[in-house]
Amino acid sequence: MITHYQRILDYVEPDHVHVMIDGKIVESGGPELAERLEDEGYDWAKDL
Repeated sequence: MITHYQRILDYVEPDHVHVMIDGKIVESGGPELAERLEDEGYDWAKDL
């Protein structure tokens, strides 16, 4: 599943989360990565 909405993850817990910027996966992790994106946004990932 691909989503930009944390709310959907309240119903489906992911095993893996990937952050894609400009067509490239820049970070991978578990559900905690989705929580970080919700809390901090995507700005931190732009520097990866």
